[in-house]
Amino acid sequence: MNHSYAVHIDRRGRMVLPARLRRQLGIEQDQTLILELQAEGGIRLLNQKQLAREGRGLLRAMAPAAEKPRVLSEELIAERRSEAERE
Repeated sequence: MNHSYAVHIDRRGRMVLPARLRRQLGIEQDQTLILELQAEGGIRLLNQKQLAREGRGLLRAMAPAAEKPRVLSEELIAERRSEAERE
C-alpha cells in the first residue's frame, strides 16, 4: 500500500506532515519519531514502539547456547537453599 504525500520543508528545515497522514499513522503532537536513512537514499519514519519491536531478538544470537532454557527463579531458589544449608 504505497501512497505519496507532498510535504513542505520550511526555511528552518522543518517538515510538515499532512494531517491526513498523521491521523492515518496515529502520530500525535509532541511525539518523538525516528527518521531512518535507507541505503538506497530514501527515508523511513518510525515511532519508538516500532523501533523497539524491530530490535527484539537482535542480541539473541550472541547468547550462549543452552541445552535447556534457564529458569532464573528456580536458579535463585536453589542458590538461596544452598546458602541456607551452609549457615
